[in-house]
Amino acid sequence: MGAPPLLEVRGAARFNYPYLEFLMHIGLGLPISDPAALLDWARRADAGPFSTLGLLDRLVYDNPEPLVALGMLAGATNRIKVQTEVLIAPLREPTLLAKQAATLDRMSGGRLVLGLGVGGREDDHIASCTDIRTRGRRLDEQMEIMRRLWSGQAYGADCGPVGPAPLHPEGPEVLFGGFQPAAIDRVGRWGGGFLAAAAPSWAGGLFDTARRSWTEHGRAGEPRIVAQVNVALGAPELVEEARAAMGAYYEFSGRADYMVAGMLTTPDEIRAAIKQFDDLGADEVMLYCYGGDADQVDRLADVIG
Repeated sequence: MGAPPLLEVRGAARFNYPYLEFLMHIGLGLPISDPAALLDWARRADAGPFSTLGLLDRLVYDNPEPLVALGMLAGATNRIKVQTEVLIAPLREPTLLAKQAATLDRMSGGRLVLGLGVGGREDDHIASCTDIRTRGRRLDEQMEIMRRLWSGQAYGADCGPVGPAPLHPEGPEVLFGGFQPAAIDRVGRWGGGFLAAAAPSWAGGLFDTARRSWTEHGRAGEPRIVAQVNVALGAPELVEEARAAMGAYYEFSGRADYMVAGMLTTPDEIRAAIKQFDDLGADEVMLYCYGGDADQVDRLADVIG
């Protein structure tokens, strides 16, 4: 059976299968193994049906710094959004982070999505001279500072405003990742939505927690929900490369084998996961790649279009 027909609807993909139809934005998570190759990935994705390019963050690891990398990718593309997924904000000084994000927001024409989280690697905090024990409180303090600076307020009595101004006074769109209720509560307190790195089988409860936070904080409408699924499409050696890369990335967690086992490697598995997330009310699904072959972009485009 060939790929189902796809219609572009404001960056979304409409899938039509026998007995089911759903509308979903599909993003592409980029591999981190070869930064120089990412321009090719980005240009292919920009020409295809994808809505967003996502990039992981770590400090003590052989990965590109995401804001720098996404700045280059935004300059090499025309329409696709660029998203940190997630930027470990507590490793960074908030005033400089606010300026960097506002700059990328302005220069990309509003295509930056700032996905934020606290991280869990102790070595990242050692290298940045930050305290892992206070990372949650630090993120809340950073959001207060960044929102103030983005709105054009001065940093303090002895310091003027920090520019450039982002396209909107509230700054770029901010999404929060996390699993604990305190982390997800930032969705309602500060953010525009929730990033869920969870399988469809247990993501629904996280979605509900994010929506509850949104309501309890008196926010209008609903939060934007972005799901993530790890994929690899190609020859067996590519799939094994992707599994090895993903296992190395998550080795610190003690759950690398579990994470690798959840990688989807067939078109039917990927389509089924997208349908499950659609049923749960997700607005977008990020297909995260760990294998380095850029032809995966075209294979995944065939799957969804």
